[in-house]
Amino acid sequence: MTNLVNGLNPQQREAVTAGDGPVLVLAGPGSGKTRVLTHRIAYLIQEMGVPAYNIMAVTFTNKAASEMRGRVENLLGGRLDGLQIGTFHAICSRLLRREADYTSYNRDYAIYDTDDQQAVVKRALADLDLDAKKFTPGRVLNKISMWKNELVRPDEYVSRDYFEEIAGRVYRRYQELLVENNAMDFDDLLMQTVLLMESADSVRERWQRRLEHILVDEFQDTNMAQYRLVQILGLPQNNIFVVGDEDQGIYAFRGADYRNVLQFRQDYPNARVILLEQNYRSTQIVLDAARAVIDKNTNRTRKALFTERTSGPLVTIYEAYSERDEGDYVAQRILEMVRRREYDYRDIAVMYRTNAQSRSLEEAFVKAGVPYRLVGGVAFYRRREIRDLLAYLRLVNNPNDTVSFERVINVPGRGIGAKSLETFRTWVLQRGDSIWDALQALANGEASPLAPKAAKSFAEFGRMLAEWRDMLAENDLLALFDEITARIGYNLYVHSISDTPEQVAERLENINELRNNIADSRELDLNDFLADTALVADVDTLLEDANQVTLLTLHAAKGLEFPVVFITGLEEGLLPHARSFDDPDAMQEERRLMYVGLTRAKDRVYLCYAFRRTLYGDSIPGVPSRFLCDIPADLTEGVSAGMSSLRDRQAYQRQVTWDAPASSGSRAKIISFPQTTKPLKYKSGMRVRHHKFGEGMVIESRRYGDDEEVTVIFANKVTKTLAASFANLEILEG
Repeated sequence: MTNLVNGLNPQQREAVTAGDGPVLVLAGPGSGKTRVLTHRIAYLIQEMGVPAYNIMAVTFTNKAASEMRGRVENLLGGRLDGLQIGTFHAICSRLLRREADYTSYNRDYAIYDTDDQQAVVKRALADLDLDAKKFTPGRVLNKISMWKNELVRPDEYVSRDYFEEIAGRVYRRYQELLVENNAMDFDDLLMQTVLLMESADSVRERWQRRLEHILVDEFQDTNMAQYRLVQILGLPQNNIFVVGDEDQGIYAFRGADYRNVLQFRQDYPNARVILLEQNYRSTQIVLDAARAVIDKNTNRTRKALFTERTSGPLVTIYEAYSERDEGDYVAQRILEMVRRREYDYRDIAVMYRTNAQSRSLEEAFVKAGVPYRLVGGVAFYRRREIRDLLAYLRLVNNPNDTVSFERVINVPGRGIGAKSLETFRTWVLQRGDSIWDALQALANGEASPLAPKAAKSFAEFGRMLAEWRDMLAENDLLALFDEITARIGYNLYVHSISDTPEQVAERLENINELRNNIADSRELDLNDFLADTALVADVDTLLEDANQVTLLTLHAAKGLEFPVVFITGLEEGLLPHARSFDDPDAMQEERRLMYVGLTRAKDRVYLCYAFRRTLYGDSIPGVPSRFLCDIPADLTEGVSAGMSSLRDRQAYQRQVTWDAPASSGSRAKIISFPQTTKPLKYKSGMRVRHHKFGEGMVIESRRYGDDEEVTVIFANKVTKTLAASFANLEILEG
């Protein structure tokens, strides 16, 4: 046994050598949970005499499963045939094939990916005479997935609104088609396994006898179906060994429920609970800062993380003037660290709450020559909605740009199919002139081989393009961009290409970020602006060297670690996100996100926020995140950006979270935000009237000092952020 416990701390040793029965290991970040799991499996086999065949270990990625198997085999010095290590989906797939005779499927069933599922949903919609444009397949699939993860069968759903009623009907037909095709989707692999175990006594008992010990990693990321499966397979011995941390549960949007950790303690009151609190990654300063943030959450087990790395640099807080200043600061600080040979680029990660925030960082890095890679997302200028709108701008700039033309001619849809486009191409070649000339000819009523309906669509597109080109003379990029997006109805189109409300919001945030960039670039003409964006996109494709700074969302950072971590956009509305303001559970998840971000750092943490940030084309004051206030002043140091005007400087000093603007390297002292219990007068969705701008709808309202800051979109599609005390907005009924 010596080799299996050598080097383990007392808590790790207690977990590895625990006897039979349920065990809950609450593993703080960087506490060596993977080591505990692998040593536990080896201990079961070598010391407790459990055959590898009788053990199942569940991870959340195939890579983690492969690494875990390799480590266990290294510990025991040989291959382990029969040991079940894998993801829930992989293990369930093997089980279902083996027990196919007890299901509605043959053992050679297909597993449908997202594209296959979309096709089946479209077929189900057609069979039910439902409009796929009105009820988008992606959105319907998202609802079906949620039901399956909650073990709701097609005949058991309860609809809360009209969409759920439609989704429920589609669910029934969708499932019938899957069975007809002898196919399952990924959620079926879990749900069908649970249903099989609940309905087939002989199958259930056979697997319960085989699986004497079950181990589960990342237990806070399990959903209802996964938890239920573990419960069933664990009976009757309940030799269930789960490792998790409710403080790192950040995937609620995927159906994960961190409360499964708490539920485990209720369902197994005699479970042995072991806390892994010794951290092997971070300095004590980083851990104390993270603990100050997470300790505000409820429904959790409090942990006192500690480390032998008792010394280290303070957490640096940078008060940027704008998002551009924020990006420039991060880039320059990285260059300094690399130049001084303190760190390589690969040692540094820059994290943010939403994908849209990467734009200003990417541009700053390109300008400064900082190599980077984007993880868990698509580079800003490669995102579908950004490429679509830039293609429109490129076509206005150069109406003979064939690539841009073919990208947007039917985006949003204009009823122009592949056949019509091919006919148009052939006609252009026969004419011997350009796309632009052909479009204008159609706009002027010239005959063509196109069908009348298609010819009309091409002609209307040509007229729009001509109007937009006339706007170039005004040299107002922002007005041109707003005209294009409004005229083609792109924001509405976003809903039709998005699967979830979160995806809609993310795409709209990206569009707003592009608009912000255009607003910040008004001194450039369209050609120069497009050249600048093309440069960023080109550099994206060139920088593939491993020695790169990592840009990623906080969600994508889970499970990673870096010597240096920057967390940007620490403002109310970004982190925590505005969607969490009225939802206590969502706000707790935002805290967990911040906690995960902080605990990725080994040595250094930089926290950045902007005094002013461009939103909806307007530069508005930012309110520093409440999470900054949670971190004790003696753990931080701060620097601030120079103010560009006396007025800004005075406003800054009234709103700043520190006692005074700090000079580089000085200690930052945090003061609390003034708290008020006065409720907000204006709510999202409320209809209002302004004496100058007319009627509009409230998008967002938030406390700003003693005032209320209200963002309203008016009937002319102009968005304004107004101080309630000055705006005198009239609330309209209905």
